[in-house]
Amino acid sequence: MSRWLLPVWSTLVFVFLFLPIIVIIVYSFNVGRLLVSWDHFGFDSFAAIVTKPAIRDAVLVSVRTGLLAAVIATVLGTLAGIAMARNPGKWVVWFLGMLLLISVTPEIVDAVALLPWMVFLGQDAGIGIFNDGTVRLIIGQSLFSIAIVSYIVRARLVGLDASLEEASADLYAPPLRTFVKVTLPLAMPAVLAGFLLSFTLGLDNTIVSAFVQVSGTTPWPVYVLSALRSGLRPEIAAVSTIMLVLTLASLALVALVLKRAGDSATDIARTMAGG
Repeated sequence: MSRWLLPVWSTLVFVFLFLPIIVIIVYSFNVGRLLVSWDHFGFDSFAAIVTKPAIRDAVLVSVRTGLLAAVIATVLGTLAGIAMARNPGKWVVWFLGMLLLISVTPEIVDAVALLPWMVFLGQDAGIGIFNDGTVRLIIGQSLFSIAIVSYIVRARLVGLDASLEEASADLYAPPLRTFVKVTLPLAMPAVLAGFLLSFTLGLDNTIVSAFVQVSGTTPWPVYVLSALRSGLRPEIAAVSTIMLVLTLASLALVALVLKRAGDSATDIARTMAGG
């Protein structure tokens, strides 16, 4: 009985999880005023990303801040991951605990903490850069991503022998040259994977973005939340479909980069999970 019961149950679970996404994709081709009211099939909704300034600006803000946050998270996370992998000690346990705390802290807590802190820095302390909406979004989106990149890079290097780096040092290469020529190329697949994952996480960051954004720098997820008040329109589903495709493409590129680096499917899953 279990031979057919488990496959049936698994199929039902996947249908429950992915059917709403499929519905959104189908209705993104709806040419009508409201999303739930099907008119006829067409591609007019996808043109809204170009023809409607509010939607275009929201998408550009999300892409721009997502890329910049991914760059910052990749640089800081890569350095942290390499340090944990190549300089083990008691401090690593405490540092991993701090990263874990960042990973499990609810986003609403991060958002509530970030908002008054940025207001204090921008207005009370007079540091004008913290009044900029783009800067706020980049900081808010990069916090969680730094922890993810650190996990991924550390997981990559822990499983690799440090003999190449030791050989470079034995050949009198200075530490910086060893880092650039040996350590960084070894970690590069994980670095690229961390960058792409950080970018996808930044695209759908909603709670923190809703708290720290200012007028004129509204990202796409926050725009969708505000649009709920007047009812979902087909163009929202269309742009969401584009975002979904972009996210899936990024994840597929992550797996491809790791696979070309020689990782097995198990290694890829372990690296992307930071284990």
